[in-house]
Amino acid sequence: MSKILVSGASGHLGRLIIQNLLESGKVAPADIVAGSRDTTKLADLAAKGVETRRVDFDDANLAAAFSGIDRLLVISTDVLDRPGHRIGQHRAAVAAAKAAGVGRIYYTSMINPETSLVSFAPDHAGTEQAIRESGLAYTIFRNAWYMENLFMSLPHALASGSWYTSAGKGRNAHAARADIAGAIAGALVSEASANAVYNLTGPAALTTDEIAALVREVTGKSLAVVHLTDEQLAGGMKAAGVPEPFVPVLISFDANAREGGFDVATKDIETLSGKASQDLKSFLVTNKATLLG
Repeated sequence: MSKILVSGASGHLGRLIIQNLLESGKVAPADIVAGSRDTTKLADLAAKGVETRRVDFDDANLAAAFSGIDRLLVISTDVLDRPGHRIGQHRAAVAAAKAAGVGRIYYTSMINPETSLVSFAPDHAGTEQAIRESGLAYTIFRNAWYMENLFMSLPHALASGSWYTSAGKGRNAHAARADIAGAIAGALVSEASANAVYNLTGPAALTTDEIAALVREVTGKSLAVVHLTDEQLAGGMKAAGVPEPFVPVLISFDANAREGGFDVATKDIETLSGKASQDLKSFLVTNKATLLG
């Protein structure tokens, strides 16, 4: 098999994808390239026979990093320091892939990026557009919100007994990061000719109240869902000390859920990985200790 490069290989998702590739038995370690801005973080992968390369989307010589690569996975960066930086990085990666003669580009996007109210959704929509306009063969993964993201709010909510939200009755089909990684790895080792877009979601889209009910069942603790407006939630966040630049970003998550932007549930994970995606209750049971802090 020709070489597969995974960018962001030192991150949680990148490492899981490479782990899946190694365990699949469908690709030799030497045909896997782990890319990162800091290759010292990839020493353990190098010890397993994986090639490592410095991949920095801000590097003017980025095309050189993609030399000899047939399948390139661009894991979206988390750079949100200034408007336009992340989309600039992604466009540079697409241009470099084309210049390097990459055979197919794969990209981790988000659910409904064109219409999403999430503040950074335009970065994903713009990257998808750049990929389509590049003329490269492509596979786009529109990743659902990670189940792990619930750890940002649920432990604190359980400790206080109240979960504040402005998501209303909006639904979200959270997916476990490991399931998404398995699906992406499955796609990377499969033969593909047509361009494709997959929605990598959990098996069911649930409301905040339904999620809270599962949390109460799993933990045995009380948890009241307190429904607020966006303005009320923002005020509470500021009062709690959330840095002001992050408040509108966090509010946009709930607003998007309320308007149905996350209400997508598919079996695409199972299609690509061959394994059914984990349901939220099972995930909560497995991670009960984390929930309880």
